[in-house]
Amino acid sequence: MKTLEFISIDAWTIIFQICNLLILFLLVRKFLWKRVMAVLDARQKEIDGIYDAAGKDRDEAAQLKQTYTERMSGAREEADRLVRNAVDTAQNRGDAIVKEAQAEAAHLKQKAESEIEQEKRKAYSELMGEISGMAADIAGRMVEREINAEDHRQLVEEFIKSAGDAS
Repeated sequence: MKTLEFISIDAWTIIFQICNLLILFLLVRKFLWKRVMAVLDARQKEIDGIYDAAGKDRDEAAQLKQTYTERMSGAREEADRLVRNAVDTAQNRGDAIVKEAQAEAAHLKQKAESEIEQEKRKAYSELMGEISGMAADIAGRMVEREINAEDHRQLVEEFIKSAGDAS
């Protein structure tokens, strides 16, 4: 029967167990509950602070990204503007160089044409001088003697020969 005592249920033991549990609950509530709740509240506040700081950091990062994006677009616009100015300046300088070269070429062409015209006049004057001299020489020979058709032909041939030799 000893086995029955081991399994048996005693009402007084159950009542004492319930009373012990109730006393333990009241003692824990009286002495530990406020401290445990204070620790839990402090931990919750710390966690909330961490989340708030993370949110602020995220907002600040978003604002910094926006500022960076704006500055980069401004820098791109500035770079584009500088490139356009450089291209315009180079184009204007190139146009000026071409105009200067064209003006110089026109001046050189005009100078060359002037020199050619002067050389033509000089050659013409020299040729006229030689022809005048030859004509005077022929006239002098013609005056010295009487000329017939054969003599006239010979004088012209001599004139042509002497004009060829002179040149």
